[in-house]
Amino acid sequence: MSAPFAAQTKAGVIDLVREDLRAFAGYSSARSHNVEGRVWLNANESPWSNPTDDAGALRRYPQPQPEALRARLAEVYGVRPEQLMIGRGSDEAIDLLVRALCRAEHDPVVIAPPVFGMYAVCARLQGAPLVEAPMRERPDGWMTDLAAMRDLAIARRAKIVFLCSPGNPTGELITLAAIRALAQALAGRALLVVDEAYIEYADTPSASSLIDDYPNVAVLRTLSKLHALAGARIGCLLADPALIDVLRRCQAPYPVPQPCADLAFRALEPAALAEAAVRAATIRAERERMLARLPQLDGVRRVYASAGNFLLARFDDAETVYRRLLAAGVVVRDMRATAGLGDALRITIGMPDENDAVFAALRPEEAAA
Repeated sequence: MSAPFAAQTKAGVIDLVREDLRAFAGYSSARSHNVEGRVWLNANESPWSNPTDDAGALRRYPQPQPEALRARLAEVYGVRPEQLMIGRGSDEAIDLLVRALCRAEHDPVVIAPPVFGMYAVCARLQGAPLVEAPMRERPDGWMTDLAAMRDLAIARRAKIVFLCSPGNPTGELITLAAIRALAQALAGRALLVVDEAYIEYADTPSASSLIDDYPNVAVLRTLSKLHALAGARIGCLLADPALIDVLRRCQAPYPVPQPCADLAFRALEPAALAEAAVRAATIRAERERMLARLPQLDGVRRVYASAGNFLLARFDDAETVYRRLLAAGVVVRDMRATAGLGDALRITIGMPDENDAVFAALRPEEAAA
């Protein structure tokens, strides 16, 4: 990218933030000041440890952004620490982005349904107009209409465009080249947020590689999926440092509990990452096995290829299939309330025996064979 274009987009990312929040100081917590001491009497904490806390660490408030974890996450994701904000899963970052950039009833958010529902929920809570560019269903699967999203974002003066890649629930993977082209078209106009919650299950580079050249790109990552820490609620936003700085000032004072930060740090050690890579390979293999076998079952109308750890399937009678799976103790996601998916269920890829339970429930005679 040319230097003038890079400078233009760098200035534009702060211009996308609500004017009343650009210089907002936020809350200055006791832990936001970098001071050292032996006797800590600045945060109104208990001088005693909780009887259940053997280490005695939990009586203290945690760091607003655990620095060791932030540095390790930045290393794993290939960004600089100042380009990363840790939060409560990806959901907190989605909410912060909408609140910080969108004025109620004025600045739209663009999405491509069917897609992860939190984008619409956060827009609704903020009062931001929601603009939809529905995905297209083609013979080879789902396709996000990026041209329509671009045109709607420009015409409606949207502040945020949300992409999910791999898409939830469709499993669609958007190429890095396509994301780059959309980012360039929206430079100075809108922030392009790429949700990569499932990217570890796909063979593709992260859009975070675009941030230095396209500061209007932000990327959502999470430890909830591959790293098996959904209950710890650790996610992060990768973005231009100026945007990270604004969002940090809008964030709650202590977003990451210390035990969760400790768990996350251990999950990013080399041995744990190696094990995660093995598990990702297992999920990919099981995904292809299920993709091949599910269409052979009676009543399965269509199963879509996926780059995530799930498959979206259509059924002749989704209600009967859903109840049959529940009767067998198998819980899947009912998608029938989603527009255009009135006959669909989403099935997460589990361990081989869990996936076999799906086959057995839908074709009971196989279990006895």
